[in-house]
Amino acid sequence: MCRNITTLRGLEPPATDEEIRAAAEQFVRKVTGVQSSAAATTREPCERATEQIAAIIDALLTELPERKVPPKTVPPLRREEVKARIAARMREREEHERMHELGIAHTH
Repeated sequence: MCRNITTLRGLEPPATDEEIRAAAEQFVRKVTGVQSSAAATTREPCERATEQIAAIIDALLTELPERKVPPKTVPPLRREEVKARIAARMREREEHERMHELGIAHTH
């Protein structure tokens, strides 16, 4: 199993759609070797596969019986330091896009 995919079954509260999608995306990246889907030729098939796998994971988690023992690790999207890092990345991305909109010179 890919070490970056965390166990979602048995979480309290249950796994969110965002966590399920992140696991599906990690799986697709691992099996395809495509890390960033910038080109339309890879983006569309990878997005489609991610959506299909997320639906399968959701159905599977719903169908499986309850776990007797919760997972030992906390999923990354539930860790405060990861949430902070994602929020910072989003702020940087928004600021970068704003600079483009305003025509302000900047580095990439």
